[in-house]
Amino acid sequence: MKKVFLAALLGLLIYAVPTLSAQQTAQQGSANQQGSSDQQKSASQPKNYKESEYYYVNVPIEKIFYYKNGYIVLYQQGYHLNRTYIPMEWFTVPTGKADMITLGTGSSWPSLTIYYKDGEFDHIRLYVRKSRAHETWGMVPLNVDLDSYFQNINEIKLEL
Repeated sequence: MKKVFLAALLGLLIYAVPTLSAQQTAQQGSANQQGSSDQQKSASQPKNYKESEYYYVNVPIEKIFYYKNGYIVLYQQGYHLNRTYIPMEWFTVPTGKADMITLGTGSSWPSLTIYYKDGEFDHIRLYVRKSRAHETWGMVPLNVDLDSYFQNINEIKLEL
């Protein structure tokens, strides 16, 4: 009986000690990896690293309408269709607030990108299809007066 008990105890020790030691090694390795990943992060960033003061919001365009005073952009957020108005003068002034970038054929979908600097509106980029026959371009009827919507626009605020 004593021999069976000693054999069982010896078997338990042979099995348990290497398992405990492997767990301790794994924990130490994990701690070392975390420390080395912190070192890698700091090593990959220059000492004078500074985050950009710019950030942007990009929304796909559902429809864009040309109007004599600017562009009307329809975009979808969730289940709602929202619109924003971009005055034509933003595109013509040398230090304007807007750029229009035309997309050729391909899989890129038209979008509106709004850039913010230090949390304040800075400028926009409107990515549109060059061909006005594309499904995202629309026509405003000639007898519709939308002039009042383009007055006193200083920034774009998306309804997100």
